[in-house]
Amino acid sequence: SSVQTIGEEQIQNPYTELLVLKGHQDIVRFLVQIDDYRFASAGDDGIIFIWNAQTGEKLYELHGHTHKITAIAPFSSSDVTEENTDLIITASADRTVIVWDCASGRQVQKVSCFHSTVKCLTVLQRLNVWLSGGSDLCIWNRKLDLLCKTSHLTDAGISALVELPKNCVAAAVGKELIIFRLIASSNGSEGWNILEVKRLVDHQDNISSLVSVNDLTFVTGSHIGELIVWDALDWTKQASECNFWDSSVHPDVQPEIKLSQSPHETSVQHLTSDEECVFAAVGKGIYVYNLQMKRVIACQRTAHDSSVLHIEKLPNRQLISCSEDGSVRIWELREKQQLPAEPVPTGFFNMWGFGRANKQANQAAKKMHENTPVYFLELVGDLIGHSSAVQMFLYFGELGLATCSADHLIILWKDGERESSLRSLTLFRKLAQNGDLQLRL
Repeated sequence: SSVQTIGEEQIQNPYTELLVLKGHQDIVRFLVQIDDYRFASAGDDGIIFIWNAQTGEKLYELHGHTHKITAIAPFSSSDVTEENTDLIITASADRTVIVWDCASGRQVQKVSCFHSTVKCLTVLQRLNVWLSGGSDLCIWNRKLDLLCKTSHLTDAGISALVELPKNCVAAAVGKELIIFRLIASSNGSEGWNILEVKRLVDHQDNISSLVSVNDLTFVTGSHIGELIVWDALDWTKQASECNFWDSSVHPDVQPEIKLSQSPHETSVQHLTSDEECVFAAVGKGIYVYNLQMKRVIACQRTAHDSSVLHIEKLPNRQLISCSEDGSVRIWELREKQQLPAEPVPTGFFNMWGFGRANKQANQAAKKMHENTPVYFLELVGDLIGHSSAVQMFLYFGELGLATCSADHLIILWKDGERESSLRSLTLFRKLAQNGDLQLRL
């Protein structure tokens, strides 16, 4: 296999302790962060659990759905008449949506008027509403009052939603990207209207991933490996990348001999971004696309043995990826040491005047090489704990990393040195308290 390996000495991998959280009875597909120390998990058993990310304690077990969970989103209420309440919204294949109170674990509201399964949920915190996407696009308030809905879009329905500026959203419907504008009622009531303003048909296959970069840019990826960068204000196409598997475009990558690539191998499974780059999980590989240069600046073509399902950029220069092969890997984005350009060959080609042209081309290449930093992804950590596909993960900073898998488990990966020092500190405090107690006696 051409997959990179790393030995037992993983100096840059802090996650040397793990907590295994049990409770789910089927594939765990979703993790959503509630606050700095709590998160919720959900999957094919239809149950939602709320956990403490610091201790691994199970806080609540939420029952209300009868089929698998298809979408989950956090929703912090900011109603001026009430205290701030941490809520989560869950959608299920049983065609219901439920709002839960994370502080009490109780069911706040339930709606079961859907004609099809809700596949995605998006909260527009600024407008204090949320959207559900299925065969229709619906607008709801936090009390689950339906404010507005579109007419039936397609049997395939909306697979992903992303918020855009000026009260707009982009919805992935098969190969199409539909831009909707949300218009508030002008008479002061809570009514809303949904206006379809544009359909973008640049993708050649179904859109599989959507991500907002900032107020000016968003990015989409498709099942056949297309990545398109869009202007978030006028929805024009800014750039695209369709050559993830072309070794002539990425010469630093070791070529693989293959007769053909199946769509499964080139599909963009997940996208994430920072202000500078988009990080794409494409087939078994991960790619770093620079938005300013409009090109891939680093890639690991075979990052895992199987498809990469989720990727995130950490606050430092590290990336984390997880895969169907059950592994979770940490990567460091590093700049390559630039090598001097090779001298122009002399001899036979010079006789025919090729030398001069070659020299000019070489100088141009050298200039471009000097001005363009080249990066690579180095494997610095390999987390082996799950026995089946790792669906996604959450990063909790110093509290560690939470992963969920098809093996029905959630694992909390902890910084071993930090946990050891915390245990020592707790022990010293207990010893000091016991000493004070003995002195008093």
